[in-house]
Amino acid sequence: MAGRFEIDRRGLIAGATILAATAASQAGKAQEKPVIDERTVLIVVDVQNDFCPGGSLAVTKGDEVVPVINALGKRFSNILLTQDWHTSGHASFASSHPGKKPFETVQMPYGPQVLWPDHCVQGTKGAEFRADLDLPQAQTIIRKGYRRDIDSYSGFVEADRRTPTGLTGYLRERGILRAVVVGLATDFCVSWTAQDAAKAGFETFVVEEACRAIDLDGSLARAWAEMAENDVSRIKVSDLPG
Repeated sequence: MAGRFEIDRRGLIAGATILAATAASQAGKAQEKPVIDERTVLIVVDVQNDFCPGGSLAVTKGDEVVPVINALGKRFSNILLTQDWHTSGHASFASSHPGKKPFETVQMPYGPQVLWPDHCVQGTKGAEFRADLDLPQAQTIIRKGYRRDIDSYSGFVEADRRTPTGLTGYLRERGILRAVVVGLATDFCVSWTAQDAAKAGFETFVVEEACRAIDLDGSLARAWAEMAENDVSRIKVSDLPG
């Protein structure tokens, strides 16, 4: 599936530069409720086997988002997926740091890094999307976390906060103004993706029922607070038209 949707990142980054002025003019707080039209995109974050029950980094009840997302997907003409895609021995894995355990924090060149169990390793079953995720109209997959020495929670910018994935340029080239973000996990990849979407000038919404969280030491409450501070609107399925 991924091979059909891979994109030219260098071209998209160039597009982001060309259209920066357009994004600046669109910046501002999100509307209370989103409009779903040809300028709205559904961003589905990391609905992969390893983040669901039975996976190596399972999010509690992570599988419950699938039917909600499938139903939402029928309302959108623009859909893209993000996919965690780590190398074996990735720097974010606790197994790469002798003496360290999963969920401990270490200092990396780009800042603090939570250490995770090995997960979503390239080419493994755990890295695959859930088989029951039914979004045949999805146009693009953004793979992230594939550089061995740097993690990437956001679909827009890697964890060094300097390296773009090319997603901003892709969306601007298509005339997208609004992003509705769903998936796993609320307090990490969903939150980072949503905040970066808002910072890039897109009106951004997170659908509460279409996400589940890890909630590590209060991380869920912090994530919702940070999203609110960065103009991300927290909504429910009932807030969406259609």
